[in-house]
Amino acid sequence: MSKNITIAIDGYSSCGKSTMAKALAKELGYVFIDTGAMYRGISLFCIENGLVDNNEINVEELIIRLPEIQLSFVTNEETLKPELILNNVNVESKIRSIKVSSLVSKVAVIKQVRQKLVHAQRLLGQKGGVVMDGRDIGSVVFPNAELKLFITSDPKIRAQRRFEELKGTENEASLEEITQNLKERDFIDTTRKESPLIQCEDAVVIDNSNLSEQQQLELALDIINEIKAIKVFE
Repeated sequence: MSKNITIAIDGYSSCGKSTMAKALAKELGYVFIDTGAMYRGISLFCIENGLVDNNEINVEELIIRLPEIQLSFVTNEETLKPELILNNVNVESKIRSIKVSSLVSKVAVIKQVRQKLVHAQRLLGQKGGVVMDGRDIGSVVFPNAELKLFITSDPKIRAQRRFEELKGTENEASLEEITQNLKERDFIDTTRKESPLIQCEDAVVIDNSNLSEQQQLELALDIINEIKAIKVFE
């Protein structure tokens, strides 16, 4: 493609959004931005700074302390994948824990948190040439993105994939815990007042329940090739 564009990928938790986004970015030579990691970073900040009690967030205190939170990404030299930096500390492994996962959707409903991160995400993607995944990328962060994808998958398959991903790691959890966590996150993400997860009318839907990672990538690339004739791609 002769013009660097913005690709917005939205969808449910653990449905393969980030996997697709990373692969597309690599294939196209674009920058991958994991917005979910940013919300996880704020969730971890809450945990490490005593802002969580009985799995509930002290919202008023978090809002006061938001200016303290600095988020950025660094590329891992071995994996070549972006990793989250929270206040000058690499927290990539910590933000994948089930504890953080149980809080992230609760953090994401807070208006001031979303305002802070949406502003940061728009700055990161303002020049195009980015693949960004999350819950409100096509609907809020980049409503004029040249390409929007909405990823979905069977809930049981999503839970099993997440279970396999965490197996043997410090963040290992039971299939039952993961299934319940995904169910709760889906409910919060789709019913929250601030920027709920929705399928944009102009988004292309991909159900990857029965697709491998490679098949998913090839399908997305086919979609991109099919719309090359649109003026912005010329």
